[in-house]
Parts: sequence; C-alpha cells; structure tokens
Amino acid sequence: MVFSTLPAAQAASFGATVKQGWSTFTDNVGETWNNPQHYDLYVPAITWHARFAYDKEKTDKYNERPWGAGFGQSRWDEKGNWHGLYVMAFKDSYNKWEPIAGYGWEATWRPLADQNFHLGLGYTAGFTARDNWNYIPIPLVLPLASVGYGPATFQMTYIPGTYNNGNVYFAWLRLQF
Repeated sequence: MVFSTLPAAQAASFGATVKQGWSTFTDNVGETWNNPQHYDLYVPAITWHARFAYDKEKTDKYNERPWGAGFGQSRWDEKGNWHGLYVMAFKDSYNKWEPIAGYGWEATWRPLADQNFHLGLGYTAGFTARDNWNYIPIPLVLPLASVGYGPATFQMTYIPGTYNNGNVYFAWLRLQF
C-alpha cells in the first residue's frame, strides 16, 4: 500500500516545490520593479563564437562587436544577492539589432577584505527577438556570471547550441547608479 501512494506524494511535493519556486521568482521580480535601489547602464562588450563549434568561414563573417546599450534597475537583497530588471539592444552576429529584456539574479560573494570586490553566479530569464527569426519574441533562460568592483560589474552569459549555431559567449559592462 505504501508503494502505491508514493508517486502521488512525490508528485504533490514536486508541485508544491514548483509553486514555491514560482512564487519566490515573481516576488523577487515585483520587489525589484517596485523598490529598486539602483539604476543601471548596460554596455555590451563582446560576443565570441566558440571556435571549436563553428566553421571558420562562418566566424569570419560574424560580428563580434555587439554595439548597443541598455537600461535597468536593480537591488541587493538581505543576503547580499543581486536582482535586476533590464532592457538592452545590441548588434547581433549578423550585425542586426537584437533587443533583450528580462530579470537577472546572482548569488554574490565578497571573498576579499575589500568589500567592493564581488563575484556573482546566477541566471537570467527573459525574451529576445532576432532579425533572422522575424523578430518573434523568444523566451530564454541563461546562466549569468560576473566580476565587479563597486558600481562597475562585468557580467556574462553563454548561449549553448549545436555545431554552427549558438555556443556564444556574450558579455557586457553594467554600471550602477
């Protein structure tokens, strides 16, 4: 009898975990929207197509200077973790404009005596749209990492993919005001 109820109990537990995770996510987005501590300027810095995952002919044609800019608002929570909402537009691999908007979260560590130095690791969830996809909004969830000092943070992500598609390192400077 115990074995027949175990899957139902696990399903209920999984459902409760998902519900709690969604609630935490939406609470954090709402808190960042309603009570920002800072406003942020985003400056795209580099797009790098992983050479092991591309034909040289393709990488020779791609843009790896993602000119653009963005704006956001952010806050640090009681644990010292970073939360941010942002919009940014930059030149993509085909040198076409690509907008992106989303929410980012990073667990933050301050490993040195100088508390201005910080490292972060987390995720971003949002939407982007590309010219080669007819600017249809595409949802995304990507990893985030950062290194910063005071109000200047170098943030980065990696877009996974297949051969000749994806496998892109993208990084930007975030200046907090």
